[in-house]
Amino acid sequence: MDNDSAVKYLESLLNRTFRAHTSDGRMFLGEFKCTDNESNIILAKTYEYRMPTAKAKQDAIERQLAGEGSGKADMTSRFLGLVVVPGQHITKLEVEERKPWELPLRPN
Repeated sequence: MDNDSAVKYLESLLNRTFRAHTSDGRMFLGEFKCTDNESNIILAKTYEYRMPTAKAKQDAIERQLAGEGSGKADMTSRFLGLVVVPGQHITKLEVEERKPWELPLRPN
């Protein structure tokens, strides 16, 4: 990919919703703002999601066996705001696809 097409591609990603999965099992959901040559990314309006702990999973199983729940243990989340996700720890990136009716209208 040449430099001009790479710049256009990155510009097309600005302000899109990204999911960045990291090597420690966390997932960050936020608006893509920028990146650098080391693949670090900056996300705004970001939430961090963590997998449930082993104790939370066990408690959910026990509730299900007792007939008091579904056996599901939910991820925990918290609002972080503006974050830098280090490129060396990113294992997977997902971009939320926009529906045609959700695209902003352009004035003629």
